[in-house]
Amino acid sequence: LVDKPFGKSIIKLKWLWKNKKDEDQNVIRNKARLVAKWYAQEEGIDFEESSAPVARLEAVWIFIAYAAHESFPIYQMDVKTEFLNGPLKEEVYVAQPNGFVDPDHLEKVYYLRKALYGLKQAPMAWYDQLSKFLTSKGFTKGIIDPTLFTIRYKEDILLVQIYVDDIIFGSTNPKYSKRFEKLMHNRFEMSLMGEMKFFLGLQIHQSPSGIFINQAKYTLEILHKHGMDKGQSIGTPMAMKPKLDADLSGNPVDQTDYHSKIVSLMYLTSSRPDIVQDINHDRLKNTSKRLKGSLDT
Repeated sequence: LVDKPFGKSIIKLKWLWKNKKDEDQNVIRNKARLVAKWYAQEEGIDFEESSAPVARLEAVWIFIAYAAHESFPIYQMDVKTEFLNGPLKEEVYVAQPNGFVDPDHLEKVYYLRKALYGLKQAPMAWYDQLSKFLTSKGFTKGIIDPTLFTIRYKEDILLVQIYVDDIIFGSTNPKYSKRFEKLMHNRFEMSLMGEMKFFLGLQIHQSPSGIFINQAKYTLEILHKHGMDKGQSIGTPMAMKPKLDADLSGNPVDQTDYHSKIVSLMYLTSSRPDIVQDINHDRLKNTSKRLKGSLDT
């Protein structure tokens, strides 16, 4: 606690309560967070840099594909108080939070030494802290993807992908995954979650035969949200077969030509987003029915 400084913004705080859930939507942890009301912050005074690198979904796909190719498991952990770890570069003052007001010093405020949830610079402060820690331990930060960290041990490699407070990692040698768990646990307050099963809305099943991904639960949430979960499901436009050899009329299909057309259309969507949209409400409803009929696809 310090005296209220003249000419400085005093940021108010509030409490937030959150339930963290697993892939089956079971509550695995109850969280109470003290959050800063960020809208009182002024750029250039209360903060300088606010945006931190965030892993793109495509980067996560590549990570999973590489793990499947090299046949190693992916593990997951999260940092319990990630935004409370990053030191602040700026002078930031906050009001005393409800429930913890000192009755003998009602006019005093807190001077923050480390970031707090809700501060605009909190994500960047946490990323800087974690990045410096990993690079100090010999990890190399990705040039294209700064949320990917790697380290080589002769013929083996350990990969670490961060998404704010969620971290996935894996190695071609199991002992290096264990070593990383211990490294992080000794430095930060971590929750070790075992093999990755649920990440960024993706349900993941890892087995000796490969890594399988679906979004069945997310699909059901979408259908329920828009009131489309009660209707009848229908099949997908194309029969799901291991090998595409004929269309619905029995005519032979040139697989190379078909693949070329699909890839070309996917590339075209970069300038023609209209071709990926359903053109009327009936088609949108049909899409929802097809999703319901192919949840595990």
